[in-house]
Amino acid sequence: MKIVSTGVYYALALCAAGALLFWLAAPLGGSWLAAVMGLLALFCLYFFRDPDRDIPSGPVAVSPADGKVVALVPEGPLNRLSIFLNIFDVHVNRSPIGGTVDNVEYHPGKFMVASHEACSHDNEQTVLTVTGDGTTVVFKQIAGLIARRIVCTPKPGDLIARGDRIGLIKFGSRCDVLFGPEWEIAVRPGQRVSAGSSVIARRIQRNPR
Repeated sequence: MKIVSTGVYYALALCAAGALLFWLAAPLGGSWLAAVMGLLALFCLYFFRDPDRDIPSGPVAVSPADGKVVALVPEGPLNRLSIFLNIFDVHVNRSPIGGTVDNVEYHPGKFMVASHEACSHDNEQTVLTVTGDGTTVVFKQIAGLIARRIVCTPKPGDLIARGDRIGLIKFGSRCDVLFGPEWEIAVRPGQRVSAGSSVIARRIQRNPR
């Protein structure tokens, strides 16, 4: 399984700290500190895992994140789908649709618990807008109480495919997706989804007159 390079760097740093603590503290009975550092290093490798996914084809949108659907609410003419990621979920994010990246905006904000409804608007977040095949989808990477670092790699003008990796949010966090009326939502609150492989919405096929 792939590991995000950030996780490898964190794990190496923790292992180095553990080795130093073992060398300094072992004679004083503090070798347990080194063991704790080793466990944290293993957790970092687990947390920053990046599994390959089978991307569905057809007129569908896929989940941008692993996690649990916690909200499906209207926002004006759009429907907002919110996904909460706990610290045990894969935190690599993927694009719901393919197309051109129209805009990438960073919004500073609070660091409330990411399962709270208010964090969709009030927390620190990066907002991406992608247009492709006659539709535009907006999705957000939202920081949570623990997550204080959002990584977003696409830039305006980039072409991305459905399910492409677009970044990650470190530790517990949230992803929101806003769909227009041309989309039929395929999931409901309480359902678990997987980034890139779970279909969360389908394009409504209109019969030509």
